[in-house]
Amino acid sequence: MRLLLITIVFLCCTQIAFSQDWPDWRGANRDGIWTESGLVDKFKSDTIPVKWRVPIGSGYSGPTVANGKVYVTDRIEKPEAIERVLCFDEQSGKQIWEYKYDCDYVGVGYPAGPRASVIINNGKAYSLGTMGHFFCFDAATGEVLWQKDLNTEYEIVMPIWGIASTPLIVDEKIIVHVSGSNNASIVAFNKNTGNEIWRNLDDRAGYSAPILIEKDGKQIVVNWTEHSLSGLSLETGEVHWRFPWKTGSGMSIATPVLHADHIFVSAFYSGSLLIKLGNDYTTAEKVWQRSGESERKTDAIHCVMNTPIILGEYIYGVDSYGELRCLEFATGDRIWEDQTAVKRNRWANIHFVQKEDKTWMFNEQGELLITELSPEGFKEISRAFLIEPTKKQHPRGVNWTHPAFANKCVFIRNDKELICADLSAK
Repeated sequence: MRLLLITIVFLCCTQIAFSQDWPDWRGANRDGIWTESGLVDKFKSDTIPVKWRVPIGSGYSGPTVANGKVYVTDRIEKPEAIERVLCFDEQSGKQIWEYKYDCDYVGVGYPAGPRASVIINNGKAYSLGTMGHFFCFDAATGEVLWQKDLNTEYEIVMPIWGIASTPLIVDEKIIVHVSGSNNASIVAFNKNTGNEIWRNLDDRAGYSAPILIEKDGKQIVVNWTEHSLSGLSLETGEVHWRFPWKTGSGMSIATPVLHADHIFVSAFYSGSLLIKLGNDYTTAEKVWQRSGESERKTDAIHCVMNTPIILGEYIYGVDSYGELRCLEFATGDRIWEDQTAVKRNRWANIHFVQKEDKTWMFNEQGELLITELSPEGFKEISRAFLIEPTKKQHPRGVNWTHPAFANKCVFIRNDKELICADLSAK
């Protein structure tokens, strides 16, 4: 009996250790790292079987997964324009709850639907809509715990493509790129009450999600807006460092990447910037900044939606027309370029997730790739079709949504459905 109990405990602990929820933008730590084991090494066919699928409306927001539930937002245009927050059972796809609210898009381009992912934290779900509707729900039931109309309250200086940045939760604070007037570009709220704690910057927001960096007890919120890359004190909102940089059309989209005490960002029109952080991250200096003559004649890398990854001394990312590139970290010099991972198109996109020494890629054509990246080149191990691109987001038919990788499955949506596919080794 004692041996049986030990075996059961071991199996339960093993399951916990090898399973992973995806409760936030790009995973639990916003770093696009997938730590699960027991996954396929190579796809068995050129199409990945779907475990379940459910119909939903259009939207750019990537799904999130926590505590046996999947969350996503969408937009319905008829008979009335509404945004919805949806919750489904992770195993079956059965809808658990929905919350809908009236939402006319005013002055927003690419109006396919909400952008920001739903964040799950301590039993609560936080949703931020395209026009600034901000909600805190009971994650299990969908009960609204508090809500705010940021557009009304903060007089949003609306970005061209609406409010898109997924808020950041740290301890009792939720940091939001409000893009508000009166020094309210970045606002920290109490996550339990919605009360404002601090505000700072007069920038117009971009579309990039903030990240937290920490060293020697200093916690810094890194924000990339249309007008600057900055590091603010988590506690007070004080500006520790700021690099003015107006990105073309406000296309600050990719998430800042922390690597070896450096921050790297890249934009479609504006090229790339690498900064080096000081000893406690409260200071920073520019290492290099590079941009090409145009969106076609680029230098280093001009990312669009793709958040680059940095492995060792090299940066990997997708340039303006889908060119997968490798750069030398120290200088930004190009090492190689490959054009087989995604079809060449303006704004062609791939989302990267790192799984040990393999880079999983989800391209805009709805394909999932298992690859290896090195300074020697791009190595494709396996590729399979996952979900159909749709034309609501872009007329050519794309899927620009970031997948969630959780509990040996991938969860992804287009403008018609949300699907779950099993990626476990069998």
